[in-house]
Amino acid sequence: MIDVKDLQKNPDTYRRAAKNRGGFALQQVEAALKKLASVPNRKPLEQKQALLNAGSKLIPTLKGQERAQKVQELRVVSNEIKELKTQIVSAETADAMIALQIPNLPKDDVPIGKDASDNKTIREQGKKPKLKLPKDYLTIAEKLGIIDVERAAKVSGSRFGYLIGAAAELEFALIHYAQDIVLPERFTMIVPPVLIKADNMQAMGYLAGGGERETYHFEKDDLYLVGTSEQSIGPMHRDETFSESDLPKRYLSFSTCFRREAGSYGKDTKGILRVHQFDKLEMFSFTLPEKSDQEHEFFLTLQERLWQGLEIPYRVVKLCTGELGFPSARTYDIDAWMPGQGRYFEVASTSTTTDYQSRDLNIKVQREDKKELVHMLNGTAFAIGRTLAAIIENYQQADGSVAIPKVLQPYLNGQKTISKPQ
Repeated sequence: MIDVKDLQKNPDTYRRAAKNRGGFALQQVEAALKKLASVPNRKPLEQKQALLNAGSKLIPTLKGQERAQKVQELRVVSNEIKELKTQIVSAETADAMIALQIPNLPKDDVPIGKDASDNKTIREQGKKPKLKLPKDYLTIAEKLGIIDVERAAKVSGSRFGYLIGAAAELEFALIHYAQDIVLPERFTMIVPPVLIKADNMQAMGYLAGGGERETYHFEKDDLYLVGTSEQSIGPMHRDETFSESDLPKRYLSFSTCFRREAGSYGKDTKGILRVHQFDKLEMFSFTLPEKSDQEHEFFLTLQERLWQGLEIPYRVVKLCTGELGFPSARTYDIDAWMPGQGRYFEVASTSTTTDYQSRDLNIKVQREDKKELVHMLNGTAFAIGRTLAAIIENYQQADGSVAIPKVLQPYLNGQKTISKPQ
């Protein structure tokens, strides 16, 4: 959530940020400012509490009617204090709920824009394969018998898939490869819960701004299935305080993720690019505020190392203000080249959420003389389905087989090719 005091101090900053994000949150900003202006002043409460304290000390010195009268006076003051507290708590709770509906402030270096056409390509890496008649990954995979969406539809409905044989083995090869690259950089491997409490999903900023439509919510239990594992990593340190020497605290997480993919009908819905269930390796960091930008660039460096190792062409894109996720202050995408589709496709992203998530989660670091909110960052190591699709399309062979990237072969007992069983 945003810093309400900062909103009061710099309202135009939030108005401008909301406008740059597309204007959808401008109404929430104005509502928050209006509500904050109506919050009861705490001074009358403090004055009445002082009066009550002084009167309570005086009572033992009084007797008879004078004592009874003072007790009655203080009873009235006590009731007034209760009423003022109720009003203030109610107003502050409303403020907090409004604050949760306002997205994070974009970093100054984020391009201002409305949609993907305004994103900024930072660089392109790698040579695109020269293929005479490139096929899409699903056509190749179905002929090889390694991805089955038809049987998955029979069992689970649309937007599910079975990874079979070599595809399933490639998943675990990617996991081990990512571990070998990422874990030596002071990361701890973690397998988190995939069901989290509603207040944690809300604190991570994934229910506002239409995010609720993307989630699977078990209303009876008030639990949410995670759409990405950072949603369960961030809250694991809720209400905790790190020492400076603890930071950065980095995790590499593996989990199954779940998304409704609302609003994407007719868009990449066939196959495993945009599904309801997928596996993902996610990097996450809790860091000092002054080092969070450096940490963000470090995450991007790790992502590029992973994709350079696969020898798959990709580009790095900095998202514009209108494309940022609700809690994000800056996001980089990694888009892999998909020759079978003749376009780039997002396969990874990394975002800094500054103190937007840590504020509601109350995660801090102890400095010399004070406690300060930590900054939180996330970054995809591998979204398995999309990575498999990129491998299949870029490594497809004329005979219908798929070559295995050299960097993954050691994890597959030296296997070099995926071919259809004889």
